[in-house]
Amino acid sequence: MLLPEFGVRVWLHVPPTDMHKSFDGLSALVRQKLAEAPISGQLFMFINRRRTQLKVLYFEQGGYCLWSKRLEAGRFHFNAQDGDKQALSWTDLKLIIEGIDLRSVRRFKRYRLCMRGG
Repeated sequence: MLLPEFGVRVWLHVPPTDMHKSFDGLSALVRQKLAEAPISGQLFMFINRRRTQLKVLYFEQGGYCLWSKRLEAGRFHFNAQDGDKQALSWTDLKLIIEGIDLRSVRRFKRYRLCMRGG
């Protein structure tokens, strides 16, 4: 089960992904196309061309985890940007999974703790 940890980053691989890929294929995409470490504890989301399937790859407690969802009706919606990767918030991930178009979401000002890494 996906449970957020404080400060977990979520990355969307923007180009459509072949959903036949599993742990090894998706982790290779993370390394090569997203230029990230698949064992970093971050979440990496992949969506197929028809936007009817998605997979989320992440690493925890010594092994890879793969969460998958296939829609029986409708499509996943997200704001596609240029480039191979797009940063998402945990809320964005939940909205995409629930079928809410991120373009229609109205966001209000909120306090955000800025974490600066060293």
